[in-house]
Amino acid sequence: MRSWLPRLRGRVTLKARMRRAWRLSPPVLLAGGFAVFILIGTLLFWLPFASHEGLSLWQALFTATASITVTGLSLADPARDLTLFGQIVVMVLFHVGGLGLMTFAVLTVLALGGRLGLGGQRVVREAMNQTSPGDVILLVRQVALLALTLELIGAAVLATAWVPEMGWGRGLWMSFFHAASAFNNAGVSILPDGLAPWAATPLVTVVITGLFMVGGLGFTVINDLWRERRFSRLSLHSKLTLTGTLILALSAWLMVMGFEWSNGNTLAALAPEQRPWLAWFMAVVPRSAGFAVVDISVAYAPTVLLTMFLIFIGGGSNSTASGIKVSTFMVVILATRAFLTGRQRPTAFRRMVSLNSVFRAYTVVVLSLLMVMLGCFLLVILEPEMRPMDVLFEGFSAFGNAGMTRGITGDMSMASQAIVMVLMFVGRIGPLALAFSLARPRPVRLRYAEDEVQIG
Repeated sequence: MRSWLPRLRGRVTLKARMRRAWRLSPPVLLAGGFAVFILIGTLLFWLPFASHEGLSLWQALFTATASITVTGLSLADPARDLTLFGQIVVMVLFHVGGLGLMTFAVLTVLALGGRLGLGGQRVVREAMNQTSPGDVILLVRQVALLALTLELIGAAVLATAWVPEMGWGRGLWMSFFHAASAFNNAGVSILPDGLAPWAATPLVTVVITGLFMVGGLGFTVINDLWRERRFSRLSLHSKLTLTGTLILALSAWLMVMGFEWSNGNTLAALAPEQRPWLAWFMAVVPRSAGFAVVDISVAYAPTVLLTMFLIFIGGGSNSTASGIKVSTFMVVILATRAFLTGRQRPTAFRRMVSLNSVFRAYTVVVLSLLMVMLGCFLLVILEPEMRPMDVLFEGFSAFGNAGMTRGITGDMSMASQAIVMVLMFVGRIGPLALAFSLARPRPVRLRYAEDEVQIG
């Protein structure tokens, strides 16, 4: 009888700790959870058998931060420096960061036979940006099932191209890793030369870009599409996300082809019939996917500026992508159009956008700009010998969790690399945590007199 007492006390203590944890706000849980996973990942990457020649503690910390924030930046080459164990750790971390910490927390609780109370469901619902009081347990299961299904389908299609080239064992592993990396918008490749040799291959291009674009739409939009099946029945959020994604992708594709068609270091290095495929990859990959398909340092300046703009916007809300989100960008555009046309409220698809959404969108944009510009300002000060464009691109890429670089990550000082890690962390946590905080309406007890402020 006494032998059961310690186990019983342990279970009671664990349940009590879990109940106290669920009482914390979603921003605190997210930030704390990501910090814990960064620490665990650092220790795992620091192990001798995680890499061929051993990573320093600093390299392990940077790799763990980049993996959990689904950012492809790294001080170690995953293909050449990491062992199979290290690559598996990378894949586990970008799954946690891509699908969401709360998704894995709920799945872990369910796997251990636990139950999620009302407080826990509220926290998960807010963390996943869900406003309706639906069954979050069902939503989490659907997210996990969807991710696994799409990754397996993508891996099966990629295997048709890579298994004949690499053999069954290596070909299947490469196929699943890159399918998972694409869906989670991680941008990590374990091929020796990355995806650059395959970027103009139609099959690989369609599968990889399709996976990270679907993952970047957001699970709310995907669930809405699956449930309604018709565009006219979708929610306003889904319509704005889909429309914005289509406009950004097609316009960026046309602009990249226009900018880079004659660039001998990018598109012009290929045959004319292959250039549209590479241009499509270059146009959509900055939306937080971050696969290095060309050396962005040799691209023309308009392409670089366009890439930074796309990185800042990112993907959809509640998705595997980062950035300010497509829906945020669309709401800002609609609100600006409403002001210029003299309308009181922004509208789209015969629906009126709530003022709360407008305020949140503008606040997310302003605070994100302040954070990324502060980080870039510090990087420029710390790296006076580097070209400002390279440094600014590195800052935007880190904040947008895109993982694209102009080849300066390893040459930066430790202070600059620390700022890059902070930008990666804030870029993955900051806008999300900000949206969660702003999602709670606070009653206003006082009403002040209005007054005009000169603007512009």
